[in-house]
Amino acid sequence: MKIPARFAPPLFALILSGMASLLVSGISTWRAAGLVDGFLSLWMSAWLPSWCVAFPVIFLCAPLVRKLVARLTENA
Repeated sequence: MKIPARFAPPLFALILSGMASLLVSGISTWRAAGLVDGFLSLWMSAWLPSWCVAFPVIFLCAPLVRKLVARLTENA
C-alpha cells in the first residue's frame, strides 16, 4: 500500500526529523552521560521530545530551504 503523493512533504519531514533527532540526541546523551546502565532509556527519553520539536521545524523550514538551495545552485 502506497501513501498518496500529497502526503509526501509531511512524510519527508517525519522521517528526516526522526532520523536526525535520533542521531543527535544519541550523540548528545552519550557525551553527557556516557554508556551508563539505562543508556537506551535515557536516550529515548531525550529523543522523543527532540522529535516533537524537530518535526514541525523541518516541516515548516523545508520549503524555505528548498528555495534557498535552488537559488544557490544552477541547473545543468
